[in-house]
Amino acid sequence: QVQLVESGGGLAQAGGSLRLSCAASELTFFSRYAMGWFRQAPGKEREFVAVISTSGGSEYYADSVKGRFTISRDNAKNTVYLQMNDLKPEDTAVYYCAANRVRATTFANSYDYWGQGTQVTVSS
Repeated sequence: QVQLVESGGGLAQAGGSLRLSCAASELTFFSRYAMGWFRQAPGKEREFVAVISTSGGSEYYADSVKGRFTISRDNAKNTVYLQMNDLKPEDTAVYYCAANRVRATTFANSYDYWGQGTQVTVSS
């Protein structure tokens, strides 16, 4: 059974940094999946944060995080990362990683597998 397990969340001050990791297990050919990060704040819908192509050669970010967040992947370790710098209180949310067999996309409904999420809280 495929599992995506996020880690690295926690409490940070505004202007600080956190690095999220998402490890995939039982996901055959991890390198063939585009990997995305999404987030959901209380009372809000899940929103796209970042996505990276299968090879890692292409990335795309939501405007709200562009220039502050960086997505990367290590296919040898079946892991995708989200480096978050210059954090803001509005970044507070549960962050989810997801795997897409078909394409690197911003649409959550098209993803095949999801992690359980990790909480990120940014204090002002």
